[in-house]
Amino acid sequence: MFRRLFIIFTISIFFFLTTGIFSPPAEALVQIKVTDINYKECPTGVGEGSVTSGGSALPATCYLITGKTNNTSGKILYDADVFGRIYDANNEPVLQNRSRLGALEQVPIGMSEFELRISVPSNQPTPLQLKQFKATGFSSKVYPTF
Repeated sequence: MFRRLFIIFTISIFFFLTTGIFSPPAEALVQIKVTDINYKECPTGVGEGSVTSGGSALPATCYLITGKTNNTSGKILYDADVFGRIYDANNEPVLQNRSRLGALEQVPIGMSEFELRISVPSNQPTPLQLKQFKATGFSSKVYPTF
């Protein structure tokens, strides 16, 4: 009898732990102001390659997007997604249907600098135009739920 109760208890605990009933509460997204956005070509040998469009590979140019974040939340933020629109010299979108450009593992309190690498088809004319940049992060680490 004790063995049967132990098995039922163990299965119940496993069920509660795996269904998320006891998982920590989700933290709300915190807005992060992004300023001083700029770009430069990647150093030689970094990010060289191609991008795929419609099943064919096109030569690509690597760029580093740089900027500053201003975290006024009073807490270190984690897993921050950086969003923005990038257009070429003809005002055509560089990254079709994509506004999320990358992620920052941590955003310290106050002002800090960041850098993201992107690949752009080499046939897109420069200078690039960087618009509508923003970021959102979490006040605690985000762990995947299964």
